[in-house]
Amino acid sequence: MNDSLKTLIVVAFLLVIVWNLGSALYYLMVDRGESQRTVNALTRRIALSIGLILLVVLGIWTGVIQPHGVGR
Repeated sequence: MNDSLKTLIVVAFLLVIVWNLGSALYYLMVDRGESQRTVNALTRRIALSIGLILLVVLGIWTGVIQPHGVGR
């Protein structure tokens, strides 16, 4: 797998996570506790974060992602 494709996948996950966090903030300000949209957006953000962590762990375990030390 190409290194730029792996980077693109991780960055896309991070952008969707930040988007869900922003939508949760928007729903929190607009709905003022009248609906479940804030909770749903935060739940999606947590699920995406867990999915990203599992994807990275799986990539390291299978050898697709090579971890390296920072500053070596």
